[in-house]
Amino acid sequence: MSAFIADWLNLLLRWAHMIVGIGWIGTSFYFIALDLALKKREAMPEGVMGTAWEVHGGGFYHVEKYAVAPKQLPDDLLWYKWEAYLTWVTGFGLLMVQYYFKASSYLIDPGVLVMTPGEAILISIASLAGGWLVYDALCKSPIGRNTPLLAACVFALILAAAYGYTHVFSGRGALIHVGAFIGTIMAVNVFGVIIPNQKKIAGALMAGRDPDPALGAKGKQRSVHNNYLTLPVLVMMVSNHYPMLTNHPHSWLLVALIIIIGAMVRHFLNRHEAGDPLAKIVWTLPIAAIGLFAAIVMTAPKSIDASGAAVSDRAVLALTHKHCIACHSATPTNELFAEPPNGVQLETIDELHRWSEQILAMAVHSDAMPLGNETGMTEEERKELGAWIAQQQ
Repeated sequence: MSAFIADWLNLLLRWAHMIVGIGWIGTSFYFIALDLALKKREAMPEGVMGTAWEVHGGGFYHVEKYAVAPKQLPDDLLWYKWEAYLTWVTGFGLLMVQYYFKASSYLIDPGVLVMTPGEAILISIASLAGGWLVYDALCKSPIGRNTPLLAACVFALILAAAYGYTHVFSGRGALIHVGAFIGTIMAVNVFGVIIPNQKKIAGALMAGRDPDPALGAKGKQRSVHNNYLTLPVLVMMVSNHYPMLTNHPHSWLLVALIIIIGAMVRHFLNRHEAGDPLAKIVWTLPIAAIGLFAAIVMTAPKSIDASGAAVSDRAVLALTHKHCIACHSATPTNELFAEPPNGVQLETIDELHRWSEQILAMAVHSDAMPLGNETGMTEEERKELGAWIAQQQ
């Protein structure tokens, strides 16, 4: 596949992924907020557990929620499912285009684990499927009836996956897989539990039977899980832009902090929507702040020792020509790129000065570049490059 075609596939899939993902997140946030805003009122219709009055766009809306379902369903019942399905489909398409088709550069890092592209792809697919099976088994087990214990077990499951990924894939490949791991759980919750249970309830009503309330309860459980996982998964999905996250030596611990931060913020917002007094929910914000502070401290760049022998311009150019210009030149020789990525060229001393901050982040403070370390850049060479940049300041 040519770099031009690959770029267009990537762009179109990313665009579609953003559109349907925004739709899915929006409906998830809206319905959880709606659920929490429901109030019992006088003279409610039979079977209604709560109602909400809303105003938006110059109009007023009156929403009723039934404890299980009304005795009859209208023909124009709206289903919210395709946003979730298409988010996963476009996300997996992106995974294929960016990480499977370019596995040697983006997914595999020989410094982490030597394997073939086929082996890496097989591990990827098997882990995503296995993650759902373990999560689903936890929810269906006696653990699933204890919300705090289930939350702890799901947290441990995601951390175990993150730890495993960081010992198998490249830095960016590992964290994008944590996002895909969580996203797969969320999407299959909709496809495999929430929608089928809603269809069973609708089918029972149409057949004149009383629907099973447990079906709605199970669907609600998975919907709440999706709501709390949304904020962490969004960070995972954009993580490849931030080598301070993806290429941190303990990035799986950063995943733990991101999950804690996201869950605490989400819980605060949910309970605020439910009308809880601030005094009862404000405890979540200090925990989120501590988690954020810990993440910032963990990712702070280390100082560069420039006290040794001076690194010459000639030496640093030789180093960048060896490791960088296959991609970062006016005419890249790397088959993945038709143009230098992000317009960054590193062929001259002036260009190295211009992009020195990015070079520090990508190739000195982390090993995000070269991609997959295909050129075998050593730690000594990274220190030499950092020392030259420090000498210029």
